[in-house]
Amino acid sequence: MNRVARRCAGLLFSALMLSLAAQAADPQATHEFKLDNGLKVIVREDHRAPVVVSQLWYKVGSSYETPGQTGLSHALEHMMFKGSKKLGPGEASRILRDLGAEENAFTSDDYTAFYQVLSRDRLPVALELEADRLANLTLPADEFSREIEVIKEERRLRTEDRPNALAYERFKAMAYPASGYHTPTIGWMADLDRMKIEELRKWHEDWYTPNNATLVIVGDVSLDEIKGLTQRFFGAIPSRPTPPAKLPRELAEPGERKITLHVQTQLPSLLYGFNVPGLATAANPRDAHALRMISALLDGGYSSRLPSRLERGEELVSGASSSYDAFARGDSLFLISATPNVQKKKTLEQVEAGIWRQLDDLKKTPPSADELQRVRAQVIASLVYERDSITSQASTIGQLETVGLSWELMDKDLDALSAVTPADIQRVAQTYFTRSRLSTAYILPEQAVEGARHE
Repeated sequence: MNRVARRCAGLLFSALMLSLAAQAADPQATHEFKLDNGLKVIVREDHRAPVVVSQLWYKVGSSYETPGQTGLSHALEHMMFKGSKKLGPGEASRILRDLGAEENAFTSDDYTAFYQVLSRDRLPVALELEADRLANLTLPADEFSREIEVIKEERRLRTEDRPNALAYERFKAMAYPASGYHTPTIGWMADLDRMKIEELRKWHEDWYTPNNATLVIVGDVSLDEIKGLTQRFFGAIPSRPTPPAKLPRELAEPGERKITLHVQTQLPSLLYGFNVPGLATAANPRDAHALRMISALLDGGYSSRLPSRLERGEELVSGASSSYDAFARGDSLFLISATPNVQKKKTLEQVEAGIWRQLDDLKKTPPSADELQRVRAQVIASLVYERDSITSQASTIGQLETVGLSWELMDKDLDALSAVTPADIQRVAQTYFTRSRLSTAYILPEQAVEGARHE
């Protein structure tokens, strides 16, 4: 890094730190309380506009499912829009649409969530409708028989007809040999084919209860207002015990695993995954934050190591990236993907060697203070800008709470990233970037296989 670049990075980092210090001195008002039935409610005030986002998060997702019953969480998410004892299928959505609200839902490995974004004066309607489907969902068999076909088509369109998505699904099943994270969120097609409405009714009974949910509200609201509304609409819904749910822990060192996949793609690619802890499972939380910083060092912009060294420097790859999710309920993966520069006749084996050169460099030599400061400034800037959105604030709070962490980490996260040192980067690279933690996928075009058969 030249002197001008170092000075710019230093100025950016200093400006961010001053901004964050000001925020810490006058923190955004955030409140937490519980109803008697166990529903946790978190309210974060943001009075910049007369808008509010409401999100109801349930602690259930595909990592809670068992072999033969995959896809239940996602299928139930769909069925939550199919009517209650008070309203017919799709009627709640029509009411919200007429009010100008945005609404939807999503399912992941660790959670299922439902949200509305709307004018603050319409919030009571959204809460009433959300409470109604929690307490009075009907799950009609005829609606399920139609919706399961929609879900199967969704799987075909999003996974089976998309080569990279299909390859990643197979890779993930190999990369998580011990935990429920090997299960695709949408479920395996064979399980969708044999899914019964009775299974969904049991899934709803097991997991959809106030004491297994967190209601997050961010926007132009007050604590007293939300206390009154939540008691009014959710207070009478009884709680139920939920099944035990252990953290999805992975084998620390499962051994090196490899898979070759032939899909309908034009270019070969490489996918690496190292089994690593998440923030919820790390013995030392700083390890998780260091892994976040390593991902940014490798793939945090134009001047980061993968594009500057492997793409533009060695011309070894036409593209490369890294990613790491620190906020899983259980153990995680540190991912690196790359496509060889076929115009330069580079091979997957050469790409692998290039990636290991970068990883070994992290192990042998800690990054300079200047490089780490530049990368940290970029990461922190991204987080600050992202959290300007009330939807992003709510989603961060909901995810933290639902994976077993505290929403308070949101306001401590930047300090945790600032505490990571070059020595932490080196130590964590030495600990986790080992062959015994590695899964590798070679993703090859089908044409190459067909051509080889004809020779």
